[in-house]
Amino acid sequence: MDIHRTITHWLLACIAAHFGLSLAYGVEENWNARFQTTYVWQSKSPFNAAYNGRNSLSTDREKSYSFTGTAFLGIRPWTGGELYFNPEVVQGVPLSNLTGLGGLTNGEIARTSGPKPKLYMARAFLRQSWGLDEIQDEIDSGANQLAGKVHRRLIALTVGKVSVTDLFDNNAYSHDPRTQFINWSLMTAGAYDYAADARGYSWGAALEYYYDDWAVRAGRFIQPKVPNQLVLDPNIFNHYGDQIEVGHGHVLFAQPGKIRLLAFRNRTLMSRFQDALDYATLNGGVPNINNVRNSEQIKYGFGLNLEQQLIQNVGVFGRASWADGKTETYAFTEIDNSLAAGAVVQGGTWGRMQDSMGIAVVQNGLSRQRRDYLAAGGISFFLGDGALNYRRENILETYYSLGAIKNTWLTLDYQHIRNPAYNADRGPVSIGAVRLRGVF
Repeated sequence: MDIHRTITHWLLACIAAHFGLSLAYGVEENWNARFQTTYVWQSKSPFNAAYNGRNSLSTDREKSYSFTGTAFLGIRPWTGGELYFNPEVVQGVPLSNLTGLGGLTNGEIARTSGPKPKLYMARAFLRQSWGLDEIQDEIDSGANQLAGKVHRRLIALTVGKVSVTDLFDNNAYSHDPRTQFINWSLMTAGAYDYAADARGYSWGAALEYYYDDWAVRAGRFIQPKVPNQLVLDPNIFNHYGDQIEVGHGHVLFAQPGKIRLLAFRNRTLMSRFQDALDYATLNGGVPNINNVRNSEQIKYGFGLNLEQQLIQNVGVFGRASWADGKTETYAFTEIDNSLAAGAVVQGGTWGRMQDSMGIAVVQNGLSRQRRDYLAAGGISFFLGDGALNYRRENILETYYSLGAIKNTWLTLDYQHIRNPAYNADRGPVSIGAVRLRGVF
């Protein structure tokens, strides 16, 4: 191990010397390289259902897995500038072909593309910051973060390929399926149909303004050409996803917390559920959104995001989100309104600093137009039981993450879902998971 470490450091030093860079520890990094691997294995128990449709969650016992490996490569080309590249390799097989739920059970699975490994560039972006005052804070080296100093008051511009949720709707306790909860409706606001390809990434730009405890950010990113597919539409002036977020950090009873308000607006070629229903009424047959995707539509929504530390190592969070729900889901999952709340406890409470545990509950719902479409037998990207006895989808998730060895975590996760795909005629269903993660 010592020989390998010595060789690695020597190679990095050679690369740094070749490019005129330096290894900086605890001061300011001119470059860094970080890596992660995450493996998630899931098992779904069999459950009862009155009927099945084309996009139903299978009632049989199923197994699923996902694997991601990511390199986070960063360089500081000039003062205030940071350039990052994230090549990523993925592999995986979802439950029921990734259908039959609003809150899908593995936030990593969207990045995968089958049982064969696939390599692609997940992120490639420039971040430029301009300080507005003399007060600076130290930041540590990390994934897509160069160690150094950052102004408390600044303007930052991010341009390139990112995940929109890298910048928007962050939450200290419920945001990253690689380290926290893994259900889709817990990694961001459930109704936030943010612009992204099928893997969750998009090209665009975001401008951020930080002033002490306040943060304001706005961004525009391109949409996929077809809902939930990989190919993106470069026409950023006609087909796009806009969002704006205002956040404020506060101290409540001597404990830190944050509140964020989000608004988003999408414009692209989308189907309206009512148009599909009207088309079926005039022409006969089952309503089909693919018959009416012929004009630009607007979709909008809002989100409220709270996080609050209660005591050292114990925090709670909550989210509420709503979208108009008149049009099909274009890039995320099929949730039109959502409430989520939970708590996370760090292992320092019981003497295991690298451990953590969490519990959360979610309640997802659909708009009237989407409910009518599904009840009439319509099929959408993730949903389609052939009929619908509508109830809100209720999710419980809990996990324990064990710091097994240095930079390696083993997590046990359990999810219980009532009314899967908003259908009281199906379920409930339970899903167990094991997650293994390493960083270096």
